[in-house]
Amino acid sequence: MIVKVLSSAVIGIDSHGVEVEVDVSSGLPQFSTVGLPDMSVKESKDRIRAAINNSGYEFPANRVTVNLAPADIRKEGTAFDLPIAIGILAAQELVPRDTLQQYLFIGELSLDGTIKGVHGCLPSALFTRQTRQKGIILSRDNAAEAAMVSDIEVIAAETLSDVVEFLGGRKDIVRTDADTATLFDRSRQYEIDLSEIQGQQQAKRALEIAAAGSHNLLMIGPPGSGKTMLAQRLPTILPDLSFEEAIEITKVFSVAGLLGRQEAVIATRPFRSPHHTISDVGLAGGGATPRPGEISLAHRGVLFLDELPEFKKNALEVLRQPLESGSVTITRSGITTTYPAAVMLVAAMNPCPCGHLGDTQRSCRCSPVQIHRYRSRISGPLLDRIDIHVEVPAIRYAQFGAATAQEDSATVKARVNRVRQIQKRRFGRDIRHNATMSNRQIKSYCALDNDSRRLIEMAMDKLGFSGRAVTKVLKIARTIADLEGVEAIQSHHVSEAIQYRGLDRSY
Repeated sequence: MIVKVLSSAVIGIDSHGVEVEVDVSSGLPQFSTVGLPDMSVKESKDRIRAAINNSGYEFPANRVTVNLAPADIRKEGTAFDLPIAIGILAAQELVPRDTLQQYLFIGELSLDGTIKGVHGCLPSALFTRQTRQKGIILSRDNAAEAAMVSDIEVIAAETLSDVVEFLGGRKDIVRTDADTATLFDRSRQYEIDLSEIQGQQQAKRALEIAAAGSHNLLMIGPPGSGKTMLAQRLPTILPDLSFEEAIEITKVFSVAGLLGRQEAVIATRPFRSPHHTISDVGLAGGGATPRPGEISLAHRGVLFLDELPEFKKNALEVLRQPLESGSVTITRSGITTTYPAAVMLVAAMNPCPCGHLGDTQRSCRCSPVQIHRYRSRISGPLLDRIDIHVEVPAIRYAQFGAATAQEDSATVKARVNRVRQIQKRRFGRDIRHNATMSNRQIKSYCALDNDSRRLIEMAMDKLGFSGRAVTKVLKIARTIADLEGVEAIQSHHVSEAIQYRGLDRSY
């Protein structure tokens, strides 16, 4: 007898339907799984046999063949335990076959029949709604996550026998529901605020410009000057996530297995700060079984690279294409996976190896050769993708101990939101931010007066700016003008923008 049970396989951050076909036929006892399963799926036969027996049912003493269709999609993980077990029991007529087509099944089985949580439940729940299934049956550990998807029944079962009794109509399992709007609003809180930072007005100004135009940012300053604190507070002045963006981010964390049991949705912009010893695979994603890297985990948020020159060169180079395209594609044998990677890159570095170049209180011990070697660890192509370079000087006691009130994140965010709305009206659906303007759009929206042209000419002749650096200056000037609420870019906008291209100056 052949039984078909619907499940799903996660590829990238999206789920694809998998039909679990179970055939129990006469012959010598044997359990075989076909349909491009990986080792974890092949090992499931022993878990499934023990779970069925320990749940009070009898595993068939016949030939059991499981086909995972379509066979051209690689099946990974332990989520197929539950649908395979249900298929075997349905083949023995212990489960009504007509109820199987109403639900999608995912879950790992313990030897005693307990259903454990698995990764990627949110994409599976979204797929259930897309295919107009009645609902999804899974572990209680994944219930809150799946309940973020409306219009489907989320049936959270504790054991295999609970599922069998529910499908047979002998037990009622209350569906899991979530007040998504209330939960989303309650989760939108940050524990830090920009007002906690004393001084550093120029760096805060650069942070606001970066947030308003979605410009990548590099902070240069001595140790302890507050670069990390500034970077950590950047998400607090970025516009709030829409519900669709939050679901997109939550899908990435769900697939990566980083979503907590009680964490249904990620409603704040991610802030990822990997250590400088991270590999290129850890940063961009990959592995034998592809998983999202740090740049994808920072999707719609901030990727902060502290001590930028200390990162491995090959790790930094893999960032170039994702920063340009907003996605990262990983190709492995038999599979190509694409993860989203629309991030704001924020980096920090010392001005020299010892960190005290330009410090009026402590003298620098580095030679010009050492300084040049230190800065040359950052390649030109990567530096070209960073719009704003800002110096973050050491804080003196007079600034640190001052009791003056500082602008809070909500005030700065209001200005950033206003500028983002200006860009939305200006560009429509083409692009979202000033930072991603094309050359044609720069010509249309970054027209200069005579004074501004003379400043650009001086920057190229006296400071050695390249054509790429001038393009960045124009984009930054456009954002500064938007913050001021004026349409025409003026000379003081260009002058301020030139100050944010410190590493382009030839000395």
